[in-house]
Amino acid sequence: MPTVKRLSGREILDSRGRPTVLATCELEGGITASASVPSGASTGRAEAFELRDGNAKRYRGLGCRRAAANIGAELQGALVGREFDQTGLDQTMIALDGTLAKSRIGANAILAVSVAFARACALSRRVPLYQYFADMMGSSPSTIPRLTINLFSGGKHAGQQVSVQDVLIIPMSAQTVDEALVAAFDVYQAAAELILSKYGMRLLTADEGGLAPPCRTAEEMLGLAVEAIERAGYSPGKDVFLGIDVASTHFYENHKYRLDAEVLDSAEMIQTISRWLDRYPIVSVEDGLAEDDWENWPLLRRTIAGRALTLGDDLLCTNPVRIQRAVEGNACDALLLKVNQIGTLAEALEAYRQARAAGWSITLSVRSGETEDNWAADLAVGWQADQFKNGSIRQSERLAKYNRLLEIEEVTGWPLAAWPRRG
Repeated sequence: MPTVKRLSGREILDSRGRPTVLATCELEGGITASASVPSGASTGRAEAFELRDGNAKRYRGLGCRRAAANIGAELQGALVGREFDQTGLDQTMIALDGTLAKSRIGANAILAVSVAFARACALSRRVPLYQYFADMMGSSPSTIPRLTINLFSGGKHAGQQVSVQDVLIIPMSAQTVDEALVAAFDVYQAAAELILSKYGMRLLTADEGGLAPPCRTAEEMLGLAVEAIERAGYSPGKDVFLGIDVASTHFYENHKYRLDAEVLDSAEMIQTISRWLDRYPIVSVEDGLAEDDWENWPLLRRTIAGRALTLGDDLLCTNPVRIQRAVEGNACDALLLKVNQIGTLAEALEAYRQARAAGWSITLSVRSGETEDNWAADLAVGWQADQFKNGSIRQSERLAKYNRLLEIEEVTGWPLAAWPRRG
């Protein structure tokens, strides 16, 4: 097993101009690797804790100097000179922190070290990072996850002009990453032309690179997406499908959903989503209900079963305890896996295996505050995720991951994964 020789941390900026953490890990023998971690805007309450400085005079309290310092001080002091495999390293850091949410050392510091160590180990073995991740779970990759690509944004990713957070396109007829990105480019450009002609709006983007048209309702945004697909020369519901990240938690208050101009109870919210599926080619519904509306998630799943994935993000937070509750309650059939929600690669793998054991689909997702580090692309391939949610096809932090997938595709020749069967 490799021995840790040195650890250091640094505060850097993410794609929104906010601080995040980069870790550097040196192994005995001289192999050195770095990794940076993302940060979310739309976050669930059960997520692991990002340690921030809290100094209102610097980055409005969002600084990460404390977390970065913890890497070069406490984590280095505990880990240097010791041999670890990935699970051993992650478990040691979890125990050292000693809190449920990793709030003492900071989940951002711990995850940065977890991934930097993984990258250093891959380099020491002279294998691609995706192969190292595959070896972690004992798998042999043969496909690349199908892309779900952000087209339009509202909610916390944009100006909250509509309540729902994202409308995504899924190039279903594409057989390769290259074909999927070509389709995404065509639809994105058609959408940009449409919002210029309809709203007089130039090409302004949201956190993840999606367009943010001034639509009045979610249905208007969905209709605009279908129109963009057609304008680009593709067939909605055949060549290109839609996914929707409802992010319902963020407009749920006093057991009511304040969806655009409507106030709905849970049953009415489910009926609204079902109506969207009747009218638009939607095959994935993420966080259709709020993270605390547990009793109604099984009804949502039953209502849209066979038509679309019931995808849990804020509900699950990549947390094995919450995933188990959802499995027992038949609340979902798909996990949105975000490693920084739980804080280490080892724990994220546990969540992955739990979801797979239940027969669920898995979408590996990045965050709204990303960096140009591309390790998430390798993770999605190595762990054989069904889908990869990486934002839009603008902005370098998104393109770094897409370009890495193109590289992996060229080297391996692997096709895109099939979409999970419906019905």
